[in-house]
Amino acid sequence: MKSAVETLNPTRVRLTVEVPFEELKPSLDAAYKKINQQVTVKGFRQGKIPARVIDQRFGRGAVLEEAVNDALPKFYTEAVNEGELNVLGQPEVDITELKDGELLAFTAEVDIRPALEIPDYSGIEVEVDAVEVSDEDIDKSVEQLRERFATTSPVERAAQDGDVLTLNLEAKVDGEVLEDGVAEGVTYTVGSGELLDGIDEAVTGVEAGGTATFTSELKGGSAEGKEAEVKVEVTEVKSRELPELDDDFAQLASEFDTFEELRADSRKRLEQMKKYDQATQAQEKVLDELLKLVEVPIPEKLLTDEIETRKHNLVNHQLGQMGLDLAKYLEIQGKTEEEFDAETKEQAEKGIKTQFILDELVNKEKLNVSQEELTEHLMRRAQSSGMSPDQFAQAVVEGGQVPMLVGEVARGKALAVVVEAATVKDSNGEVIDLDDEDETAETVEAEGTDAEAADEKPEA
Repeated sequence: MKSAVETLNPTRVRLTVEVPFEELKPSLDAAYKKINQQVTVKGFRQGKIPARVIDQRFGRGAVLEEAVNDALPKFYTEAVNEGELNVLGQPEVDITELKDGELLAFTAEVDIRPALEIPDYSGIEVEVDAVEVSDEDIDKSVEQLRERFATTSPVERAAQDGDVLTLNLEAKVDGEVLEDGVAEGVTYTVGSGELLDGIDEAVTGVEAGGTATFTSELKGGSAEGKEAEVKVEVTEVKSRELPELDDDFAQLASEFDTFEELRADSRKRLEQMKKYDQATQAQEKVLDELLKLVEVPIPEKLLTDEIETRKHNLVNHQLGQMGLDLAKYLEIQGKTEEEFDAETKEQAEKGIKTQFILDELVNKEKLNVSQEELTEHLMRRAQSSGMSPDQFAQAVVEGGQVPMLVGEVARGKALAVVVEAATVKDSNGEVIDLDDEDETAETVEAEGTDAEAADEKPEA
């Protein structure tokens, strides 16, 4: 077999392949055997039909077609390996010559990963937020914990802000009660703004057994977006009582004996959260600076596929679970379809560039992924997906996604190398050492990209 590579552009090549006919013999034998098992000829046992009879009855062309389709992936892969190409996606194959007994010639156009030059990145410098925890931050954190331990008790008075009410609701549109516009026993906290616009004003001042009527635009259901007349009946009023912020509360809400210990722990937790945010911010900013340093040509088809994948995932998965369509989502976001398309394209380009550059760094820095690192990453991914580690691991193996996970971990390590080489300062001008924040370094992924779909088998 002879092959040659022609570069069409930085991300696409054309392979020209010539195969001597004798190299097709294994595939021709397999083709005759396959046809033998599929057809019957009077006078011959199934599977024992001579090749010449198959040629006479069914045509030599059918045999050649079967043989070529069987052999193409092998010869294509050999040509790719011979040319040391890093291909993306399926090739477009064209058989240019097929002379029975003499020669098979074909061309294959395919996208490739572009050759990248990674410049010196040690000069990257970024600024991140300083880790500062104020007394107000601690007060807010403690208050949130306090809210979780609030108790309620029925009261015989009119509802006021902060009370927890039990309500019956009835919504009418154009004087007709909606089929899905009746609800009973609804628990609602006055002032939370979690139900309908106008309900807080309507129920404030109403005692148990009282009713009120107000108009509001419905946020969901069969008459979503329409103005409705809503009747609300208050069946119970409960006051919320917050525990005193003292040592008893500390013992109730935590493992600490004193309130001061609880506050000290809150400060420590907030500092850890802010350090996590700081490390994440450093990664994102260093990555943005790295992307500016490298010119990355992107295969047109890969970009188109990536954009479509992102749109599909948004519309059919994320929005579908929320009961929204794209039009309603854009309305909520205050964006036009053109703005949405431009943002999606920008995100897709960044995702592909990120993957290409970090993969190049993995090779340049000769980074390997250990079994322990892969297991830790699998555990994190399982947790974020809501699956158990065993379930997630089984799904990964069955879906053939192990190489994808390995790639994610390797790219995370590559970015960590760049972050370590960069200068990271906080907003106070202090240089930040992120070595102690290793556990906060999450893998940077080009989500949903097809850049790993290499070495696809071609068909004529």
